[in-house]
Amino acid sequence: MLSGAQPTADSYHLGNYIGAFRQWVALQDEFEAFYFIPDLHAITVEYDPALLRERTYVAAAQMLAAGVDPSRSALFVQSHVPEHAQLAWVLGGVTGFGEASRMTQFKDKSARGGQDSASVGLFTYPILMAADILVYQADKVPVGEDQRQHVELTRNLAQRFNHRFGETFTVPEAHIVRATAKIYDLQDPTSKMSGSSASHAGVIDLSDTAKQAAKKVRSAVTDSGAEIRFDPEQKPGISNLLTIFSVLTDRSVDDLVAEFADQQYGHLKVALGEVVGDFVQQFGSRTRELLEDRGELDRILAEGAARAREVAVPTLAAVYEASGFVAPRPAGA
Repeated sequence: MLSGAQPTADSYHLGNYIGAFRQWVALQDEFEAFYFIPDLHAITVEYDPALLRERTYVAAAQMLAAGVDPSRSALFVQSHVPEHAQLAWVLGGVTGFGEASRMTQFKDKSARGGQDSASVGLFTYPILMAADILVYQADKVPVGEDQRQHVELTRNLAQRFNHRFGETFTVPEAHIVRATAKIYDLQDPTSKMSGSSASHAGVIDLSDTAKQAAKKVRSAVTDSGAEIRFDPEQKPGISNLLTIFSVLTDRSVDDLVAEFADQQYGHLKVALGEVVGDFVQQFGSRTRELLEDRGELDRILAEGAARAREVAVPTLAAVYEASGFVAPRPAGA
């Protein structure tokens, strides 16, 4: 099982935690898990080197604070395992130009600034993502529906390589967790909570203070009418708040609806604000504790990279052999 989350913001947000990290923690019991911080992907758009370095440490600390256990999972930084980039180059040789140009992420991002301003790295981003997966012979890749296209490309490249050069790769499957709660922007409950939102007023960062988080909840956009019920179509704002409340308290939505049935929207917001505030306060405290010991973070990441390379190195060697490369020999051998 392999998954990662880019360090492209100063903090992950509540949607990342509920939609991904909670699943990662649970999947540690079921799979041999590899979780990584895709810093190579982060440089496909304009970035600040010092900021990337700091964000990478924050990402590692927040993943650990969320419950990723380095004794059960390999947690590492993508650039610490050079086989990712090496395999991506080989896979580029079996990827069609038209195939790559049809990838949604490239079309969306290049449309914003124009293709002339888009980097080649952004264009080949899905090929590196395929390498991320295939280098670990992953069976399952936990992704949202919006990432399914990338997994399909990965499957196509694995099958194409296997057909041309012999069975080399495990052909992975997308692991869509159907029960995963989707968290929406508090100011626009029809859009997914995202760190790239134009306004951050509807995004609860895991680094927010309890006061900041509670204020965002109290300011959340709600729906017409006064009835508190779960109805994502007619009442997306209230339904989003109920989902967050349910996940963070392990209470059913039906139970919450019954509790607030005769109350106003404001009562629900105040109660949820306290719950979210308590959560980010505890999460932030654990994150800061981890960030205070960079040496320990370096140790965890180095250990994770070493475990990752135990799988990645033999995979790349098999790929190079199948590709017809001359294996390096020691001098004088």
